[in-house]
Amino acid sequence: MHQHHLRLALATATAAALTGGLLTFSAATATAADSTVVPQADFNGDGIGDVAFSAAEAYVNGKKGAGQLVVLYGTGTGVSSAKRSVISQNTAGVPGTAETNDFFGVDLAYGDLNNDGYDDIAASAPWEDVGSDTDGGTIAVLWGSAKGITGTGVTIADPAVSSHDNWGKSLAVGDYDGDGTDDLAVGNTSSTIYVYKGGISASGTAVGGRHTIKPPIQSGGTARGPLNLTAGDVNGDGRTDLVVDGFETETDYGWNTNYLVPGTASGLSVASAQTLKPGVITAIGDINADGFGDIVSGMYWNKTTSDGETTFPGGADGGKVWITYGSASGAGSVTGITQNSGAVPGTSEKNDYFGYELDLGDINGDGFQDLVVGVAGENIGSATDTGMVTVLYGSASGLNTSSGAQSFAQSTAGVPGEDEPNDRLGLDVKLDDVTGDGRADLIAGSYENDGNGAVLYLPSNGTKITTTGSRTVSPSTSGVSTTGSPAFSANFAD
Repeated sequence: MHQHHLRLALATATAAALTGGLLTFSAATATAADSTVVPQADFNGDGIGDVAFSAAEAYVNGKKGAGQLVVLYGTGTGVSSAKRSVISQNTAGVPGTAETNDFFGVDLAYGDLNNDGYDDIAASAPWEDVGSDTDGGTIAVLWGSAKGITGTGVTIADPAVSSHDNWGKSLAVGDYDGDGTDDLAVGNTSSTIYVYKGGISASGTAVGGRHTIKPPIQSGGTARGPLNLTAGDVNGDGRTDLVVDGFETETDYGWNTNYLVPGTASGLSVASAQTLKPGVITAIGDINADGFGDIVSGMYWNKTTSDGETTFPGGADGGKVWITYGSASGAGSVTGITQNSGAVPGTSEKNDYFGYELDLGDINGDGFQDLVVGVAGENIGSATDTGMVTVLYGSASGLNTSSGAQSFAQSTAGVPGEDEPNDRLGLDVKLDDVTGDGRADLIAGSYENDGNGAVLYLPSNGTKITTTGSRTVSPSTSGVSTTGSPAFSANFAD
């Protein structure tokens, strides 16, 4: 129940408009969506969390940007390239064919979409041409099994080809009507979101029927539909709610407005939507253990545009993370955190991109959800945009910014690698239990080696994140071509 999508060169227009041109690298935008008890993927049903992510710019059979998705399966010693699946549209059973600039796997969402006890994965190729429909986009649902994700799956066909493009540009799985089965929400370039209720059938249709919602966001033009979708139970009623990261046009640069669309017995209800603080990245989980999911939004851009002509209300140089605490009525009290807050590591500096990625999980098993923040634009010494990740721990009073925070860069003792320009560690982040010990471990993506990408694994020792047992997983050891810039790990499935 999480959601991310990769910001490729073809998709930078929205973010560039939103940030006033401050975004200087192609990377991942993602929202990590979690319920009050954060779900994690288990594609092979062994009880240990698995991690799926994109290599959406990878060459496949000589086709540039055809794209692949990678699954690293959890084990008693965490994730590595030793136990993995690498899937493209040329993999047997996967719908479609690998073609130039399809960007297969650019957005990924998981859940048990056929109700067989294994998590499945929805993978989109939003720039795939469908017949004469340029950039029409496709979605494949790949079934989980005792062997994990093997490529067996079905296509979810676009029901309104002439109404939009980039079918599947944003995805989120949740039980929006509370009937005990997973539903799939699908975004595109319009403001209409399609919801497939009751899971997906063997023929690629909605088991419980399909309906649409239309939050008050801009469609067409610069925004081209929702920026992101994030699923989680904010009001504690047992039904999944949906945060829609939208886009407005209040300035020449546009403005990001998020909406909380609550789940009801009949599904998502736009009529009851609430406006939230801005932020392109969103995570939902119960930070203070009060039974309500809390909304964390990454407003990672500077408070003013580079020309100084536009100021973004509530913003901060270097980025800001908003926490909107959940309540029985939905969105509740709000607080903001920057690198200048309390004992949060670092200092707020322009273009740090604090909040570029977010995820929630329980690292120490105390019942409070903890937060990892990607700071992909952090400069360390002479290494510009080398990036780092920050961990903040949950408590009964919310996120603890006064003590206990951690930060990790590649120059941190025990972390593999070294700080290099444009590594962008924190490009995407995950907190999932991939060892089966009941504690969330940290997985972080980077743009290592000029866009090849890498996955950094840092385990929990039961009380905090540690570098003991850490490792890096690279495309070259995982069966992904390093021709060009595959962007391995740029977007994790949620």
